[in-house]
Amino acid sequence: MKLNIPNSNLPRIIIVGAGFAGLKLAQKLNSNKYQIVLIDKNNYHQFQPLFYQVATASLEASSITFPLRRIFRKKKNIHIRYAELIDVKSEDNEINTSLGVLKYNHLVLCMGLETNYYNLDNVKEFSYPMKSVTEAMQLRNAILENFEKALTAESEEERSGMMNIAVIGGGPTGVELSGALAEMKKYILPKDFPELNFNDSHIYLIEGSNRILHSFSEPSSIKAEKYLNKLGVKVFTNSVVKDYDGKVLMLIDGRCINVKTLIWAAGVTVSPVNGIDTAVYTKGNRIKVNNCNLILGLQNIYAIGDIAFLTEEKFPNGHPQVAQVALQQAKNLAKNFNKFSDCSKFLPFKYKDRGSMATIGRNRAVAEFPFAKFGGFLAWLIWTFIHLMAIVGVKNRLLIFINWAWSYFSSDKSFRLIYKIRNRE
Repeated sequence: MKLNIPNSNLPRIIIVGAGFAGLKLAQKLNSNKYQIVLIDKNNYHQFQPLFYQVATASLEASSITFPLRRIFRKKKNIHIRYAELIDVKSEDNEINTSLGVLKYNHLVLCMGLETNYYNLDNVKEFSYPMKSVTEAMQLRNAILENFEKALTAESEEERSGMMNIAVIGGGPTGVELSGALAEMKKYILPKDFPELNFNDSHIYLIEGSNRILHSFSEPSSIKAEKYLNKLGVKVFTNSVVKDYDGKVLMLIDGRCINVKTLIWAAGVTVSPVNGIDTAVYTKGNRIKVNNCNLILGLQNIYAIGDIAFLTEEKFPNGHPQVAQVALQQAKNLAKNFNKFSDCSKFLPFKYKDRGSMATIGRNRAVAEFPFAKFGGFLAWLIWTFIHLMAIVGVKNRLLIFINWAWSYFSSDKSFRLIYKIRNRE
């Protein structure tokens, strides 16, 4: 196989990864000045903040995925390849991919994160991660299938386990998912499964530290837990997972929870890149970069987004692994490439913290901005507007708005379908 990128007199920038960082960089680069090659293991961009809504049947996957070729249909000098990175040969200025070898003048790595199971092999085997839209759909299938199986369970214990759901990790993903699951249990599933007693169904949110939303202020954490409690979520803090056998979740303090659906949202890591010196990796396998996002010790290889580790005075442990950091780094790097031919003149990156938000079901959210911290209905409205405007494509925004409006006014969700996917051998 070959990548078949046409020869060009322009310098070639290869971008590996079409997440928030890679997509924004490709959009902002001057394609009259560079030949741009965008490589990703998917042929689409996916809007990660709304994975949990796909998993809880609020949105269809197509609403939050966007074909890359459609996004760049009107931009010249950009070539998209559906491939995976195998290794980097920095001394030869080339990468090896699943489609072959390709030379570069500049290489930008922005592949995103993988789920970190902290060496809990059984958890990895039996739990459900949610780092892609495919995994979100698999989780939706599992939740609905387990409620179907609960109808024919042979014992009360088995039925209760099928109806229980545990979310591990009290960060924004875990909190938002727990709230959505609680509303699904309260408003939707009883209509679909009137034969089941939903008093036997419980949503658990399990966090290893002393409070949920640990990256937020303590008042916001308390407010979020209060919202979850109102929805009926059982929140366990200072609780660490010991093991899981697919039916019983065991915590280090000795408690055991009968649960068939275990969702792992407790940690992330960077998958190491073959050919990049291990000396540049730090906690979570993030890659150390200078203030222009150049990988330390290398001349023309950059890392941006979640995989990059860059410290500032306000962020001595590195920037948070959130979309805003990825987008701002991409914009800064694109500006440098477009303005300067000499990389030594690149302007340093400075992160502007625009705040954090997390929604907890309908009408409830917590918001923290540099100028204010608040929660409730106003925070929820702002969260809804910001996420809707961040969606790529007018059609997708309209579809999501219609689905959200329908769910809001009808207390119903339209995508409770179990898809059977069979791979051809």
